[in-house]
Amino acid sequence: MKETTPAAMPPCFDRWCKRFDDVWTHQAQKREFRNYIGGLLGESSRKNLSQMADNAVGVTYHRLHHFLTEAPWKAQEVNERRLEVMNQCSQTRISRGFTLIVDDSGHRKSGNFTAGVGRQYIGEIGKTDNGIVIVTTHLYDGKKSLPLDIELYQHASSLPQGKKDLEFKKKPELALALIDRSLSRGYRPGIVLIDAGYGNNTTFLSELEKRKLKYLGGLAKNRKVVIESQANKREEIRLDDLAKSMPVEAFTPIQLNLDKPKTVWVATVEVELSRFEGTRTIAIVMNASSFQEASDLDYFITNVDGSTATSEWIVTTYGERNWVEVFYREAKGWLGLSEYQIRDQRSLLRHFILVFCAYTFIVWHTLTGGLRRRWASKPLNTFVDALEAFRTAMSFRFVEWLNHNRDVFAAYKATFGFVWS
Repeated sequence: MKETTPAAMPPCFDRWCKRFDDVWTHQAQKREFRNYIGGLLGESSRKNLSQMADNAVGVTYHRLHHFLTEAPWKAQEVNERRLEVMNQCSQTRISRGFTLIVDDSGHRKSGNFTAGVGRQYIGEIGKTDNGIVIVTTHLYDGKKSLPLDIELYQHASSLPQGKKDLEFKKKPELALALIDRSLSRGYRPGIVLIDAGYGNNTTFLSELEKRKLKYLGGLAKNRKVVIESQANKREEIRLDDLAKSMPVEAFTPIQLNLDKPKTVWVATVEVELSRFEGTRTIAIVMNASSFQEASDLDYFITNVDGSTATSEWIVTTYGERNWVEVFYREAKGWLGLSEYQIRDQRSLLRHFILVFCAYTFIVWHTLTGGLRRRWASKPLNTFVDALEAFRTAMSFRFVEWLNHNRDVFAAYKATFGFVWS
């Protein structure tokens, strides 16, 4: 059921929220933090302020709105506490050598009064439209997938002075700031995964190497590289022309164990790039054994040593980037990441971090096993399974509360013009 009440939340919810209590300066902030996270985790079809308040007995819109927009708290402090909570338990601790995924995601937003909104490419619809884009860093260590940090990309058209505005930063600049934030915590990744939007940026790759980070990223087909030709001459060539010129025997078939098994053909080449010393490994990945037959080609670059960066390692490792797409799908579809009734940048970032907290709550309880022991008769192998187990707990507790508070619930329904009988 979509209705709930803070008075009937499962005990595990309040125990987890208490780990954040000393971040808040007022009792009202502690209360509304629980109300907001509970609303995000609940069964409301929409996760905006109005819907979450309407579906919770004892929760009011103006208090939630004040908490999100006016109350004196810092989103970054809450995010740091969220990561500290994960590091307090051996089952959830952030492992060394994890994969750090850098990505951005957009969603439609009408009008032009919301911070960052502008006409730009929106990945979830695959075209340019009016919307908002966020840049995130994400962790995957083989056991858990977890968002780390987030920044709002301020499109030039949303700023008073456009690209000359002091607040304007390109996405690679935002990504580097987020990476530095992880490094400052002592989180040093084993590999950084990036898509072609960042892999094509030579300055971004140079900054990663200055930080002594290993990376694996996508490249555009028109990127030019320098190779040594058969006549022992240095030749500058586009990646798609390089792929076209390579013999069939240069490609190795690799079986990918996905939901639907898939075979790709991969060739690796040592190349030189402008502004870089030495060589880097380039991988060409096709969905057929020859260039002429292939309908899908991808190009990758890495500074990992060639003895490690084999064809199989490249496609397997880059496949881990899919975890950030899974997160976006779950956070938008189940937790309302792209649903809000606010416009300013600070409030937007607060909403995003609170969604991170709700997501982490489910991840934490999945890894520690509490939801499985009390509220499920099957293994909770996915985020959705664990969320449904928690919603079962919420529904059970609410029915118990309802049996003892029918008059309270009847009064709540009456405020919407309904009679409860």
